[in-house]
Amino acid sequence: MMRERMKTEEKMRWNTMTLEFESRPCNESFARVSAAAFLAQLNPTVEEVADVKTAISEAVTNAMIHGYRQEKGKIQMKCVLDLEEKVFQVTVKDTGVGIENVEKAMEPMFTTCPELERSGMGFSFMEAFMDELEVRSHPGWGTEVVMKRKIGVHPEM
Repeated sequence: MMRERMKTEEKMRWNTMTLEFESRPCNESFARVSAAAFLAQLNPTVEEVADVKTAISEAVTNAMIHGYRQEKGKIQMKCVLDLEEKVFQVTVKDTGVGIENVEKAMEPMFTTCPELERSGMGFSFMEAFMDELEVRSHPGWGTEVVMKRKIGVHPEM
């Protein structure tokens, strides 16, 4: 009986959501709003929601512009909530061209699309607004961006 209750409590600790959508600019706002609605379970501040939405916007936009080179493709966004530790994790994944040198791509002001007047600050914004950022990518495989944010611990500005 005790073992079953422990398994149930562990299952209740986590909540997940996965979305898959086309790499169309109109879906960037859909991804942001969907994640924000899911995040609401942790009772975040307005600032925390804004930070998470900004980071997701950057990740999704990178997938569209750099991953798929503005061509048609699918983007997958998976959100995970740790309801006990109050941690939000989001993974944005594309199966586009991939990144040859992730370290270089993460440098501020670096862009693979200067002709589109991109600022090259996407990864910098993701790092600034989230607590953790991991980028996994290989040419021809696509890119997976994993971000985490602890909710309720950041000082009010």
